[in-house]
Amino acid sequence: MISTSEVVQSIIQKSPLLEDGLARGIINYSALARDLRPQIEKKLMKSIKRGAIVMALKRVSKSLKYEKQKIRQTINLSGLTIRSNLVEFTYANSDTMTEKPKQVFTISEKRKGVFCNISQGVRETMIVAAEEVEDEIKKIFKQERLIASIGDISAITILLNKESVITPGVYYSVLKLLAWNNINIIDVISTYSELTVIFDNKDIDKAFTILRNYNSNQ
Repeated sequence: MISTSEVVQSIIQKSPLLEDGLARGIINYSALARDLRPQIEKKLMKSIKRGAIVMALKRVSKSLKYEKQKIRQTINLSGLTIRSNLVEFTYANSDTMTEKPKQVFTISEKRKGVFCNISQGVRETMIVAAEEVEDEIKKIFKQERLIASIGDISAITILLNKESVITPGVYYSVLKLLAWNNINIIDVISTYSELTVIFDNKDIDKAFTILRNYNSNQ
């Protein structure tokens, strides 16, 4: 038989706002218990004391705070890296594309410090690179079908520790913070220990400030 705690946890998990509020300890347990009581009683098909709901909320809150602390420890925001003046190209995959990403990397390697990232999906290949190699990329891929191109973009790279790959919610906690501050994310690139987020140039300063103050915002 389902318990009060299980019902409370289920309700909280369906509401990101409640989940975040409980994790940050800014929600009044008694008021929330009073608000949730009707739907909890409906699911359990019996009367439940408000005190029991409050206790369940406190247990959920404690668990969420622990999870948030684990996530915070996996993210290193002391050394955010910003890269400006980037372009993004997305091409349809084809039989003739195999060697072309290598050509792009060769060009970027000759120009030390030039940012270049290539991600190949099932149907598409995306290139994010410095504007200074834009013409070379267009030339290399001129016979391929261009799906989209985006200019005037910048990137912020966040360092992650090795625990990030086994810690649920790491990416979500960062992307949620940006979304709640009305910052549009154009793309996300990840490796084992890095998370790179692509923004429009006009959003980069605000995004950097938000991420730099990550711990105080959590």
